[in-house]
Amino acid sequence: MTAEAAPAAASSPSAGTPGPLAADGGRPLRIALLTYKGNPFCGGQGVYVRHLSRELAALGHSVEVIGSQPYPVLDETPGPGGVSLTELPSLDLYRQPDPFRTPKPGEYRDWIDALEVATMWTGGFPEPLTFSLRARRHLAARRGAFDVIHDNQTLGYGLLGGPARLGAPLVTTVHHPITVDRRLDLDAATGPWRRASVRRWYGFTRMQRRVARRLPSVLTVSGTSRDEIVEHLGVPGDRIHVVHIGADTGLFSPDPSVPEIPGRIVTTSSADVPLKGLVHLVEALAKLRTEHPGAHLVVVGKRAEDGPVAAAIERYGLADAVEFVKGISDTELADLVRGAQIACVPSLYEGFSLPAAEAMATGTPLVATTGGAIPEVAGEDGETCLAVPPGDAGALAAALGRLLDPHDGPALRRRLGHAGRERVLSRFTWARAARGTVEHYRRAVERQGAALPAGTAAPTAPSTGRPLG
Repeated sequence: MTAEAAPAAASSPSAGTPGPLAADGGRPLRIALLTYKGNPFCGGQGVYVRHLSRELAALGHSVEVIGSQPYPVLDETPGPGGVSLTELPSLDLYRQPDPFRTPKPGEYRDWIDALEVATMWTGGFPEPLTFSLRARRHLAARRGAFDVIHDNQTLGYGLLGGPARLGAPLVTTVHHPITVDRRLDLDAATGPWRRASVRRWYGFTRMQRRVARRLPSVLTVSGTSRDEIVEHLGVPGDRIHVVHIGADTGLFSPDPSVPEIPGRIVTTSSADVPLKGLVHLVEALAKLRTEHPGAHLVVVGKRAEDGPVAAAIERYGLADAVEFVKGISDTELADLVRGAQIACVPSLYEGFSLPAAEAMATGTPLVATTGGAIPEVAGEDGETCLAVPPGDAGALAAALGRLLDPHDGPALRRRLGHAGRERVLSRFTWARAARGTVEHYRRAVERQGAALPAGTAAPTAPSTGRPLG
């Protein structure tokens, strides 16, 4: 559905049809889930929106995802709830195959478009700000259509103002502060010009710090991220609540019919993002192949034609031992992970690490660093994974070698793979994440009711006439 069609849909007669209670016994909620980027094949935001919206609908809630390009891929969900997409288009300045493009004159619609282009021209990243401004305008035009608004890490000025401006209470997810990415990119930058460029690109993080401090309720995905949000964004700890996300344990599950490829190591990474630590895994592979010449790496992500990873592949002669794949389906990804002897997360930092949870859910043994929240997901070294310090290629090579050892490796792989899946099933599923998120939605709605002036009736749902919350 386009943004222009949304107001008419919100006022249609079907919006007032009564329905059953949600799974937690409360009134079904009408949720607006905002995401300024929804790409399901790159980064975690699209994955989060897709799986969370599906599980929220399975609990009986109605979820309208309001997003910009690349638009998220959503799952249709049977039951009393439902998931729909409203497109809130940007100028899509970073689309392939023409990123950093200059729009034609006829593409400009308003001053927000002009701001978006001007920020891009001056080296900044405009999307969090410009999406928030478009979202505010859209939500204001549909006042009363939603019980709660859930922002997926936009943290833009347009989302300030509370229910009086947006029409419903706001809950915000911060996966991890982007200031962490900024610091790591600055550490990897060479030369003053490159460092200045990195600072300008991440200029939006100043806005995100200011917005985060004014938010009444922040959700995050790990205890590590919670601590980082307090330190980097200055949000008081009592406003931050951890709701772990998880893996699709039905899709990412063991399948004995998928053949195991000897020596195969799989990782999910962007070659040009220092935070992901791929260059250290490439260096580890070079060391590993001196004792295990059949070891090879499959990277789920885009190949960089230049930069540290490309240079390392060329320097160590690994062109035939490192393969990049992108744009594969979820089923293909699951089979790729199942068929590997080892999954690896070499990141310097992660706010959660979905690839770790997904690999463990398939029963594939995991080698992971201790960067950021990865230990919170992967568990104890030697029990559910093999853990190594971030940025240590030698330690990575040693851990990978243990699992490929022809004598002790098979038993160790089986033990870690089984324990890893059990850990995910007990702690990290999307159904658990959805239930925890709904608890905070209801608290936000209750706070709004408590904040109303004396003698003012709480807003009611069109379908039931009962007070919100």
